[in-house]
Amino acid sequence: MEKKFVYSFNEGSKEMRDLLGGKGANLAEMTKIGLPVPFGFTVTTEACNKYYDDGMKIDESVVEEVYVKLAELENVMEKKFGDPDDPLLVSVRSGSPISMPGMMDTILNLGLNDDTVKALAKLTNNERFAYDSYRRFIQMFGDVVQTISKKKFDKIFDAQKEKSGAEFDVDLTTDDLKEIIVGYKELVEKEMGTAFPQDPKDQMMQAITAVFRSWSNDRAILYRQLNDIPDTLGTAVNVQSMVFGNMGNDSGTGVAFTRSPVNGEKKIFGEFLVNAQGEDVVAGIRTPKPIAEMAESFPEAYKNFEHIADVLEKHFTDMQDMEFTIEKGKLFMLQTRSAKRTALAAINVAVDMVDEGLIDRKTAVLRIEPDFVEHLLHPTFDEMDESKAEVIAHGLPASPGAASGRICFVAEDAQRRAARGENTLLVRQETSPEDLAGMVVAKGILTARGGVTSHAAVVARGMGKCCVAGCSSLVVDEDAKVMTVNGRTYRNGDYISINGTNGNVYEGVIKETMPSLTGNFGTIMSWADEFRTMKVRTNADTPRDVKQAVEFGAEGVGLCRTEHMFFQDVRIPAIREMILADNEKDRRVALAKLLPYQKGDFREMFKTLAERPVTIRLLDPPLHEFLPKTDEDMRQLSKTSGIPYEKIAAEAQELQEFNPMLGHRGCRLAVTYPEIAEMQTEAIITAALEVKNDLKIDIVPEIMIPLVGSKKELMDVKKTVIATAEKCMKEFGDTIEYMIGTMIEVPRAAVTADEIAEEAEFFSFGTNDLTQMTFGFSRDDTAGIIEEYIKKGILESDPFKSIDQTGVGKLMEQAVKLGKKTRPNIHLGICGEHGGDPKSIEFCNKIGLNYVSCSPYRVPVARLAAAQAAIKQERGL
Repeated sequence: MEKKFVYSFNEGSKEMRDLLGGKGANLAEMTKIGLPVPFGFTVTTEACNKYYDDGMKIDESVVEEVYVKLAELENVMEKKFGDPDDPLLVSVRSGSPISMPGMMDTILNLGLNDDTVKALAKLTNNERFAYDSYRRFIQMFGDVVQTISKKKFDKIFDAQKEKSGAEFDVDLTTDDLKEIIVGYKELVEKEMGTAFPQDPKDQMMQAITAVFRSWSNDRAILYRQLNDIPDTLGTAVNVQSMVFGNMGNDSGTGVAFTRSPVNGEKKIFGEFLVNAQGEDVVAGIRTPKPIAEMAESFPEAYKNFEHIADVLEKHFTDMQDMEFTIEKGKLFMLQTRSAKRTALAAINVAVDMVDEGLIDRKTAVLRIEPDFVEHLLHPTFDEMDESKAEVIAHGLPASPGAASGRICFVAEDAQRRAARGENTLLVRQETSPEDLAGMVVAKGILTARGGVTSHAAVVARGMGKCCVAGCSSLVVDEDAKVMTVNGRTYRNGDYISINGTNGNVYEGVIKETMPSLTGNFGTIMSWADEFRTMKVRTNADTPRDVKQAVEFGAEGVGLCRTEHMFFQDVRIPAIREMILADNEKDRRVALAKLLPYQKGDFREMFKTLAERPVTIRLLDPPLHEFLPKTDEDMRQLSKTSGIPYEKIAAEAQELQEFNPMLGHRGCRLAVTYPEIAEMQTEAIITAALEVKNDLKIDIVPEIMIPLVGSKKELMDVKKTVIATAEKCMKEFGDTIEYMIGTMIEVPRAAVTADEIAEEAEFFSFGTNDLTQMTFGFSRDDTAGIIEEYIKKGILESDPFKSIDQTGVGKLMEQAVKLGKKTRPNIHLGICGEHGGDPKSIEFCNKIGLNYVSCSPYRVPVARLAAAQAAIKQERGL
């Protein structure tokens, strides 16, 4: 059977999402259940992929199918495309299988030309409406299809507003609009070298091509990278008969959610505009009215809309984001999709829907984006400090949270400042997809125009960033980089604060505080803990970090990096003295000074953890990292230690390595200087014995020997550890249990894991180094290379952020199988940065690890991701 590339809305369903895209599948589903959807057809994602396979050219067979479906649409609507008496007009919209709000392009009113605009004016008896629709179409087509800068159109539009003294767009007369159209067409001819296309079929094919092309524009690529969406999905194109919200005061358009996307409250949340088209709402061009006021402007349509919203939520069993138009008092549904929502709303909606019987608890857990959970752990303003701060403006609370930072008016400036470690707030008249790079790095977003469904609000909520939108008292001059509010001027780099929960804008910086994790958050996390099979530990090096992680639900420590305990001012002289010692005797004198510090830290950690497990890694980094780097610091060390400056400089030079990641570090330190492993083992064992004696807590330390590549290396260091542990217990007069294991971070260790497991009681995958050594990439030097690889499709994602399952993952899988073959009860975990990445956690669950370990603030993320991995495995997802 020949492949089909175009489907009418009445031929599809929600199950065809991969083929029809999310928008097309849902339009088909709404048509199927009898909702008022303007008829149309969808060009599939397969046609998009074929377009790219064919060298960015639409195949003739696809063109033919489009024209067949266009004829069907003409029959249904009883109108003809390009008819000078009764023309059919359509919208052309993108629709990926995974929602990418605002990332790709839309064209409305397609089919208008110099003749059909007159027919539209005559048919509707509304000349102003017809020419308003035509000027919108030329601008959208010029921007999206012909890639003429939107600013050039805006300049013509704003000049006509100023010339005619119009305050708002709706104040422009028909003659004003005709003058704008003349200006627009002159601009197109100047930029393109040809007149604006008048043939509707030519317009349509150019528009479909442009939507396919938009799949690979910079902002769509960036969005996919940020959200881990594969490039291979492609976008569908939806061609839909137009309905008009800009026909007069009995028409309008809006965007609404079945529940609040800000906090999940169960009531319709959204906005609408009278006498407008949909782009006016989502692009933030005009600040819309709250949806509740629609009941007064369009009582019948609003009543019908409430009913449809309820039907859709129950049908899709999820909160919906809907677009609608009212034409001459009649309601039409243009789109529905699962709504983007804040972390707070996601959790509240999931728990409420379980209570309402719409979904079960496992589905509720699957509904929460794990990374969203971290958003809830981010600061809010300290109430006392906020109460003293001066409110300089108030806008719409579009995305909750709070942030202080330096004002940045353009994305590039925000990126530059963020690279320097500065906190920034992106301040714009309104944001557009071109601002995405700045929104990524900014702590929060403030706009003068737009509402709670504008681009700024939707994207900010998706990123978990606070946003205040539609702050009408702000006058933002992006070119001059100046913001004025109530007579005050704020310039680029000035500090302000915004609260996305109450809509306030403040002068200066406000102290931040951490939220408490209770209520529905606690409910979701308790369900997650019930369903997950993997444990979640934390990477923590101080008693403070351990305490924070335990509060977030950590079930132990999966990685304590002992070297981090040496960097404090009072401790670093002793470690430097040890490094600079000429002989073992002097090294032991220096190590004796470090022993009480290490032991004290371990005591506090053991107390905080009670009987939770803790994996302690012996000294890992190369020794030169502890020595001073500058000449001035070396002279200062010489002064305080009495060691000659020349000796310090010579030793620092000698210890410097061309590739320290592959040099004298890890277990190699303990092989060459066993006294280091002795001191650390003594600190661990003695601290455990003392806590056992004082608090009657049984501590079972897990001593991890890093960077092992062979069984004999492990045997050598293990012998030192055992001898020291036995000596400590004998001297103390008591015993404790302890384990000795290793970090699998050298490829050789992974492929000889069966031999290593003869000596190791546990494996912990150090996937940072394992990735480095498997790829031959240096984490510190290859960020730019990896970015280029992703851009060119050589890599799908950064292997340091998410486990490379086909390479590094295979080594891990092999190590698990070989380790279990030798030691069936071997304990398996991961402690690299990947331990907090949801995709990597799912992989760890699949290959049979016992636990993941991550930074304290990622612990709730990992708990949820581990639960989702177990549920997906159970359901075969």
